[in-house]
Amino acid sequence: MKRHTSQRQAILDVLQEASGPLTPQEVLEHARTKKRSLGLATVYRNLNTLSEEGAINAVCLPGDRTRYEVREPDHHHHFYCNQCGHVYTLMTPCPVRLSKDVNVPNGFQVTRHELTFYGTCATCKSETSS
Repeated sequence: MKRHTSQRQAILDVLQEASGPLTPQEVLEHARTKKRSLGLATVYRNLNTLSEEGAINAVCLPGDRTRYEVREPDHHHHFYCNQCGHVYTLMTPCPVRLSKDVNVPNGFQVTRHELTFYGTCATCKSETSS
């Protein structure tokens, strides 16, 4: 395990306070309020280290940049706002039930799945209603 630095703590704090996974640039913007001298290369380096250590997860959505979030003990899904591009963590029970009866090709074994909902977040919806 690598040493725990104030930069790494600022990055972890930002990810813990976020409503969903953040891009490295978003992490930098928020973390600079805690650690002004933080640079983008340092953010990337620390995100890689934290990911390797298992403290955070990379969230890869089709056609979008990789985002990062603190590792949660429970399986969860995400909501992507088509207007502002923000990704929200959904902590509701998983609607997908995987069992031996899942219709996958013969000989395949499901080990994990990801589900992302797409739409308009409450903030963007209220802005378009006004």
